[in-house]
Amino acid sequence: MTDTKETIAARIRDAARHKTALQLLGGNTKAFYGRSIQATPLCLADYSGVVEYEPSELYITARCGTPLTAIEQIIGEENQMLPFEPPHFGTTATLGGAIAAGLAGPGRVSSGTVRDSMLGAEIINGKGEYLCFGGKVMKNVAGYDVSRLMCGALGTLGVLMSVTLRLLPKPQCEQTVVIAEAPVDAIHKMNAWALTPMPITATFHDGKSLYVRLTGSSSTIEKCQDEIGGERIEQSELFWIRVREQTHEAFASDAPLWRIQVPPSTDPLDITGPCAMEWNGALRWHATHTDASTIREVTRQAGGQACQFRGPAIEHVFNPLPSALLKIHQRLKHAFDPEGILNPGKMYPQF
Repeated sequence: MTDTKETIAARIRDAARHKTALQLLGGNTKAFYGRSIQATPLCLADYSGVVEYEPSELYITARCGTPLTAIEQIIGEENQMLPFEPPHFGTTATLGGAIAAGLAGPGRVSSGTVRDSMLGAEIINGKGEYLCFGGKVMKNVAGYDVSRLMCGALGTLGVLMSVTLRLLPKPQCEQTVVIAEAPVDAIHKMNAWALTPMPITATFHDGKSLYVRLTGSSSTIEKCQDEIGGERIEQSELFWIRVREQTHEAFASDAPLWRIQVPPSTDPLDITGPCAMEWNGALRWHATHTDASTIREVTRQAGGQACQFRGPAIEHVFNPLPSALLKIHQRLKHAFDPEGILNPGKMYPQF
């Protein structure tokens, strides 16, 4: 029998009464992300379907278990796209998992984060209460912006029931050029281009070469390519899917993979092992056996933060929180999930 809001809420209320921890599961394609936890599974994949789609208004509302592939197919027929280009990491990836993980793809630098696309959300909190936040337009300013709080919370604050997202029209044309460039020179070029009106919507450096995605009219793209140089590559869209899904050879290392965010103009970090870069240098992917404390100290000195994206279990997958900020997170967790039953310990051991 397909789950409904009522049956899901009833399971959560029962778990709260018995203080039974729940592990929220969608397509389970991002189970590697965050800390490993032991809890009773609450599968949400069957709660799926598009609730409302208005191509002329550039928004879609869908339930949490809706496959990302289904959403992309529906909006693609109207020549539209999800601005944040969410990674799937598997064919069963769901909308709820994409929002809970809060991960944006190559277009983050031009189209914004997952939070920037959130218009509204319906959730069930840790008490089994059904709550609705936000709306269907960008100018909705009523109440607290709780819907965006769900982005990247990894299910620790509530069970996403449905989400409303803004959409973007697909670009008229897309082309990718590649330039042989050392990492430090690539960083300087990416940051210089970012200050210009050139239609650059994604950048990627694999350690040896810099790839630049250009979108817009064919004449604009051609003019921009003349300015930045490089050679065009075939199958531009497929290339960026490989970057997004980490099937590009730059991610082939068996070493733990660290996701490090730093100011984009930061020079290459003093961390051993291969490094790939996105977002004009703001996102660094380091495959390394360097110990976590060293990585975090190097990142801290650069003004950034580090997360072990893939690798063996460690206590602190995400940057440890300062005591004052930790207390705020704990109070927020308690407000939404007073019994601490929703994905406890998925982000931090303290909640």
